Amino acid sequence: MNVEFVNPFLRATLRVLKTMASVEARPGKPFLKKDGGAHGDVSGIIGITGTTNGSMSLSFSRNCILKIVAGMLGEEIAEITDDIKDAVGELTNMISGAARNELGNAGYGFRTSIPIVVSGPRHTIKHQCNGQTIAIPFNTESGTFLVEVSFEE
Repeated sequence: MNVEFVNPFLRATLRVLKTMASVEARPGKPFLKKDGGAHGDVSGIIGITGTTNGSMSLSFSRNCILKIVAGMLGEEIAEITDDIKDAVGELTNMISGAARNELGNAGYGFRTSIPIVVSGPRHTIKHQCNGQTIAIPFNTESGTFLVEVSFEE
């Protein structure tokens, strides 16, 4: 996978969460993800086509996404509801859009599908290509989340 495709997703994640939810996220060390298990309680995934094909996903721990959505909506939410799932889909869309914009400025052309949101214990994520998956863990005051980026070689 072209490593030039990873950093725009990292930067987009930081910008979107700070702007939309006033959440400061700290990225951890990226790693090569070898299985489809989600590292969270609710995940959004979006297919990407164009210069090459791939996908991006976000997986949030329960406490983390509840705090993020509270920051977005200005109200406390206690459980993962349909509103939370909608917010995960919208965050997935916004982050992929910001990353695609940055990649477009670098000469790459990408389009995305509509995000899919999955929740529940031990759910899995199936990326839309056979390329390697790079995972970037993030920490916030309220918990963790993981961004995964996968593109064909």
